[in-house]
Amino acid sequence: MCVLAVIRYTVPESQSQDFVKQGHAILDTLALQPGYLRGRLARSVDEPNLWALVSEWEGAGFYRRALSAARMAMYPLMILMVNEPSAFEDVYTQDGA
Repeated sequence: MCVLAVIRYTVPESQSQDFVKQGHAILDTLALQPGYLRGRLARSVDEPNLWALVSEWEGAGFYRRALSAARMAMYPLMILMVNEPSAFEDVYTQDGA
C-alpha cells in the first residue's frame, strides 16, 4: 500500500527563495532512496506562507528510512515545520481520465 507523506511549513516571504532551493535539495535526496515514487514542493494559493513538501512511497518503512537519509538536508528547515503527523496510507484512490 502506498504512503503519502505531507510535511507542511510556515515560511516567511523573505525566506521563500531560500526555502525553494532547500526544498529542491530535500526532494533530490529523497528521490535517491528506495521506495520513492514521486514528490513535489507546493505553495498554498490561499495562504502564501504555507508550503508543503509532498512525497509518495511504496510503504511506510521506505518513508521512515528515507527521513533518516535526508535528515541533514531537512535540518535547516525544521524550525519552519508545522508539527503534525506527516504519513498517510492510501485507503482509496481514483485516477483521473
